[in-house]
Amino acid sequence: QVQVAESGGGLVQPGGSLRLSCAASGRIFSMNVMGWYRQAPGQQRELVARITSDGKTNYADSVKGRFTISRDNAKNTVDLQMNSLKPEDTAVYYCNIIIVVGSPGVYWGQGTQVTVSS
Repeated sequence: QVQVAESGGGLVQPGGSLRLSCAASGRIFSMNVMGWYRQAPGQQRELVARITSDGKTNYADSVKGRFTISRDNAKNTVDLQMNSLKPEDTAVYYCNIIIVVGSPGVYWGQGTQVTVSS
């Protein structure tokens, strides 16, 4: 069993910053990918950023230069530092972990709301 939990969402003004955190627990194999997705009302869920266990990152074009993803392999945590936030960043942000070896699986957190508004 793998559990995923996010925290750090909230209400911020345009141009502000937030840091989201995610912790995965359970039977987690060392080779995995952790990432952040988001979904706004009426829109499909989209990839924001992801990072492999060896540190390779991938960002959506819309957040490049503003968001930074990082992880701590020892703690099985992943953070998303969000700077220069825009109203269009408003969404529910979901953390996930993809385990690609041993016992493959995809696990999602419950989501945390990020609202960017004056």
